Amino acid sequence: MINFDRGDVVLVDLGYTSKVRPCVVLSMRGVDSQRNMAVVVPMTTEIRGGKCEVRFPKPAWLREESVINVLGVTGVDNAKILKRLAAFPKKELSDIYAALAYAMGVRFMP
Repeated sequence: MINFDRGDVVLVDLGYTSKVRPCVVLSMRGVDSQRNMAVVVPMTTEIRGGKCEVRFPKPAWLREESVINVLGVTGVDNAKILKRLAAFPKKELSDIYAALAYAMGVRFMP
């Protein structure tokens, strides 16, 4: 089992169509004792400039400039999390929650 926490970037097997890609963990560890799952948002190189994308400084371990696509938020079984890559920058993590709140039509207070 891979150790990861909220705010970590992890490599996730999102299935055949979506493939393996880096994602940011949004949920707390062990949020539901009945399910071994985490809530994640994927990184993508398909930058479209939309309101539901969050830009962040490109880390050395990432090959191309990418954004977080909050419309891709999903729950994954922790067994699909293959590797912890790094911690996501705190300021941009807050931006993810704000963009997600915008997309869901709820109010976000950091």
